[in-house]
Amino acid sequence: MTMDGDAREDGMRDGGMRGVTRRDFLRHTAAVGGGLVVGAPLPLVAGQGHDLVLRNALVVDGSGRPGVVADVAVDGDRVVAVGRVPGRGIQELDLTDHVLAPGFIDIHSHAELSLLINPRAESRIRQGVTLEVVGQDGSSVGPWSDGQFESTRDRYASAYDVTIDFRDPVGFLGAVDRVRPAVNVATMVGQGTIRGFVVGGADRPATDDELTRMRRLVRQALDGGAVGLSSGLEYTPGSFAPTEELVALARELAGRGLPYASHMRNEDDRVLAAVEETIHVGRMAGVPVIVAHLKAQGERNHWKAEVALRLIEDARNAGVDVHFDRYPYVAYSTTLANLFPASARAGGTQAFLARLSDPDAGPALEAAARAKVALLGSWDSIQISSTGTERNAMARGRRLGELASELGEEPYDLTRRLLQEEGGRVGMIGFGMSEENTARLLAHPLGMVCSDGGAYAPYGPLSSGSPHPRGYGTFPRFLGHYVRDRGILSLEAAVRKITRMPAERLGLLDRGLVRPGMIADLVAFDPSTISDRATFEDPHQYPEGIPVVVVGGQVTLRDGEHTGALAGRAVRAPGVAAGS
Repeated sequence: MTMDGDAREDGMRDGGMRGVTRRDFLRHTAAVGGGLVVGAPLPLVAGQGHDLVLRNALVVDGSGRPGVVADVAVDGDRVVAVGRVPGRGIQELDLTDHVLAPGFIDIHSHAELSLLINPRAESRIRQGVTLEVVGQDGSSVGPWSDGQFESTRDRYASAYDVTIDFRDPVGFLGAVDRVRPAVNVATMVGQGTIRGFVVGGADRPATDDELTRMRRLVRQALDGGAVGLSSGLEYTPGSFAPTEELVALARELAGRGLPYASHMRNEDDRVLAAVEETIHVGRMAGVPVIVAHLKAQGERNHWKAEVALRLIEDARNAGVDVHFDRYPYVAYSTTLANLFPASARAGGTQAFLARLSDPDAGPALEAAARAKVALLGSWDSIQISSTGTERNAMARGRRLGELASELGEEPYDLTRRLLQEEGGRVGMIGFGMSEENTARLLAHPLGMVCSDGGAYAPYGPLSSGSPHPRGYGTFPRFLGHYVRDRGILSLEAAVRKITRMPAERLGLLDRGLVRPGMIADLVAFDPSTISDRATFEDPHQYPEGIPVVVVGGQVTLRDGEHTGALAGRAVRAPGVAAGS
């Protein structure tokens, strides 16, 4: 398989890391591959009085190369030195026995407006994330119609005392710069959101005039700093777009080096055809591709994960710049309405809910939902994660089968009742992937790591519901459970997957490395203790083993506690300035 630059790493082949002690782990990461080792002479860096000096860390710099023990000096928002830094910094932190890496980049996040509700970004910063890439799965913050804007504005004002005075991705980036959350934020523009704005919820191809308008909106978002185009082809109204429409929109990315990222049409029985369509869009548009949260759901489809990887490898060898991302869990998160086919959701929520009760349409929808549940295994393969109101709050965090039995209801009837009573606003977690495939996908050289999750906190308005634990634990779980405990790949390769690799995919070349001149987004972690604590039963728990996070040169997490620093900013596509 052909790979570019630093991607020629031992990601799928390197093992031997199981059950290691902290000392063994540090010795391995410093010495493997013939680089500088612990105790080897380091360059003396001239100059004193740096704003921040991080001392005695094992610097794993994001390139995939072996780590070295060094000091790292920061002035302003930039790394200025890596080596032996003399003198005293204005602020110093001793990171002996810790790894210092670039800040983690979540290539597929859903943190969007929650960062305006709680700018401290607690569940994100505490797991080492310093850059969120939002606007995923075809859904971005606008463009919104007058009605969408007004309802969003009013809801956020009344529920959270948050001002929404923007209505498209470019305006959202401006709001990020004003609020300055604890993390940096980049956004893609959502194909589904744009289709809903121009075409509405109808299940039909766009007209020529509509397609022209949609292409113009994509172009405007990209010109204003969006870092790619996303699609969500299991969701309405994005799912109603034919392949040719996707290609036409993706062509707006041509020449920019920015990716088309797709939540594919199917991730179970027809997953291989969906992978082929995604690659086809990139090939025909001549643009890079990211297959979002690659998986093969349902035990009968687990074998397809290996075939999907082969399709991606073959396309890469044939010249398509294709990658994928995946979270380190065997369960996904979506809406309960996704148990039903996209065609049933045409025309919006009220039309869908009417069909559920329609004596003619209802039986077919019930059969489709039951088939989906059978694919996952049982009704207990579905956990309710959220409800739109408090009326059914008791359902949050409960498995559907168990809850139905407790309430004396048939599971499908309970499903339909929850959707009706909550106006369709019910979230679910579905358990459908295998642990073996999860490890294989995380270790693959073309794969990046994402949370596909939101921002939460165990206090305040972001503490409600029972969200997928990935919102709290993705990156510590990857580095702890999969890299340290299971040894699926080397620490250096793992760090590259969550730092420099996603930065390169987005053309953000001043991020993702610990080197002079780079943005000073940094994470220190203890490789022997880093781990996730959030579970599906009790998700609102911070991870362990990450004592320090620096964002734009500002220490945002120190001794594992939030300092209150809010140094994040909007990150725009290369060459796009704020206010463009």
